[in-house]
Amino acid sequence: MSSANQARKPRSGFIWQLLENRKASIGAVLILIFVLMGLFGPLIVSVDPSAFVGPPHQPPSSEFLLGTTGQGQDVLAQTIAGARTSLAVGFLTGFAVMAIGALVGMTAGFFGGWVDSVLSFFTNVFLIIPGLPMAVVIAAYLQPGPVTIGLVLVITGWAWNARMLRSQLLSLREKDFVMAAIVSGEGRLRIIFREILPNMTSLLMSGFISATVYAIGAQVGLEFLGIGDVSTVTWGTNLYWASNNAALLTGAWWTVVPTGVCVALVGFALVLVNYAIDEITNPRLRAEATWTRILKSHDLESGLSTPVVRPSGN
Repeated sequence: MSSANQARKPRSGFIWQLLENRKASIGAVLILIFVLMGLFGPLIVSVDPSAFVGPPHQPPSSEFLLGTTGQGQDVLAQTIAGARTSLAVGFLTGFAVMAIGALVGMTAGFFGGWVDSVLSFFTNVFLIIPGLPMAVVIAAYLQPGPVTIGLVLVITGWAWNARMLRSQLLSLREKDFVMAAIVSGEGRLRIIFREILPNMTSLLMSGFISATVYAIGAQVGLEFLGIGDVSTVTWGTNLYWASNNAALLTGAWWTVVPTGVCVALVGFALVLVNYAIDEITNPRLRAEATWTRILKSHDLESGLSTPVVRPSGN
């Protein structure tokens, strides 16, 4: 094999393929920017996001880069401060949803019998209950705040992951390497965590990203409806106060657009990473990418090897 062909050969391993995927790279960079903004932004922008700093509904200017809200607060400071809370709730909720769904789904799929029947019953109950109305009812009876919103989203969101992972484990349980581990006398927990779980890494990552997208969108939506602690600065409460202050009716678009763009970009970045994972782990998409790469390589080599025919002097 020539050195050129070796250079074009993709590296093996899920992590390497994810790092070399363009969608995953763009999504990861965007997510990193927002995480850094949430962590270090309040240190750079020292303005208190809840403090009165100027006249209400001032448009963007050199003094206030993103203008002021209907209550005279700095929109830039509120957008940066809201990123920390909203991203923390989103990622922690996504992790909790994925973890609970994995625990319930994998337990039900591996043990079977009455364990599967009981866990599947509870999973089906949560699947048929409408998520948003249930979240509104639960949040109405609990103390408002980001922790409550996260708890509500975990309660209403774990069932989808549990159903998906149960189906995948039922398929893997019949594989030869799992049967060999059972025959050799390995413990059930060891089989689950050492034999089965590594083969579900991509599915778990995809489930985590999907749950995080759901959590951020649902958290912003619930707080926009006023279900939450409106005194806390988050992306959802930013939109809630903008709506209460009739921002769109008064033409104060700058109180809505920055937060809306941030939410859209975070969701876009997470979806890009999720698409990249699907491209790497989906056999059909992986086969199409392989054939596309082979055809492009063949066309390139054919073009290089084809002699150039110059027109005759006649």
